[in-house]
Amino acid sequence: MASALLKAQQGWWLAQIHRPDGENIVFNFEWKKTGTKNTWYIKNATERIKIDDISMEGDSLIVKMPVFESEFHLRTFKDHISGSWVNKAASNTQILPFTATPGNKRFETFSSPATDISGRWSVKYEGDSLPKTVAEFEQSGNIVTGTFLNPTGDYRYLEGVVRNDSLLLSSFDGSHLFLFKAAINKNIFQGVQYSGASGKKKWRAVKDSSAHVSEESVKMHLKPGEDRLHFAFKDMDGKMVSIADKRFINKVVIVQLMGSWCPNCMDETEFLSDYYRKNRQRGIEIVALAYEYTTDWKRSVNSLQKFRKRFDIQYPVLITGVTVLDSLRTEKTLPELTPIKFFPSSVIIDKKGLVRKLDTGFNGPATGEHYILFKKEFEAVIDNLLSEK
Repeated sequence: MASALLKAQQGWWLAQIHRPDGENIVFNFEWKKTGTKNTWYIKNATERIKIDDISMEGDSLIVKMPVFESEFHLRTFKDHISGSWVNKAASNTQILPFTATPGNKRFETFSSPATDISGRWSVKYEGDSLPKTVAEFEQSGNIVTGTFLNPTGDYRYLEGVVRNDSLLLSSFDGSHLFLFKAAINKNIFQGVQYSGASGKKKWRAVKDSSAHVSEESVKMHLKPGEDRLHFAFKDMDGKMVSIADKRFINKVVIVQLMGSWCPNCMDETEFLSDYYRKNRQRGIEIVALAYEYTTDWKRSVNSLQKFRKRFDIQYPVLITGVTVLDSLRTEKTLPELTPIKFFPSSVIIDKKGLVRKLDTGFNGPATGEHYILFKKEFEAVIDNLLSEK
């Protein structure tokens, strides 16, 4: 019975995660079935997130996200799906109602757009102490895609519509839940951003082709008198790994500061893993230091194994044993540095073991030209360090 029911539910679905305030996070996914194998593909603009860990437990359909500690517990019916989205956070587990109905439209487009919002916008959030955020959009008819960039990274893939003088955007990737609403008055937005189960903040944007993001306020630095890192942590197999180990000697080393809970870390890991496979033989090493939600070793390993499997990580991923929320996380793990303010961040070390570059944040593939520029600059830095004697 369950098999026949699932077969009938292939195709596109409009999904909603229901917040207590009634502002629902909407997204689309495609359901495919090959033989007895069910697969979902969550769509956010050009992104497709493949979910193939789908199983029946009794009369419930369990859909587990491929990276984050996030899953759906569902009941399937002929014309809809309902249940809950379960997300394990740092201190609690969020459970939000979920429904889905057949359809591939994210938002209805019952009226033509009054304007084209394509381009760059300078954004300011109410009460936000961070420097200016920048939004970049591409519009074709009613359909809009784009992202928001700030000093720590980007909001990944956003998709939505402009109808008349209103903007609607949303995204869901297993961790991020975003809904943006805004009224458009010529070259000004006035809107509200909804995030997660209860996050809500007002934002205002002005069209500005010269808007840019400044990272100065969030940068980390070496402390006076320091020029190299000294650390040793266990990898996911329980083996102690040190930056002083033979594998890192006379190599250009990228130290990735990350966590399995972090969507931008997911994008950075995909980039670094691919880069490592293609360039390892040139004398490059990468080592990731993970700052997880808890100090529970088994939970940390299970979460990081999803990352390792998803992105075929072939470099060491070390568990620091210090949580991301620990106010002394830097002092306990990398005391040579000023505070690690955001994740992901990275440290690039030359062949002599000296720290040569520190980066905060990551502009992923959703940022288009910014991602291309990042890759170009990253590769130039590494090539330069490799050429040094």
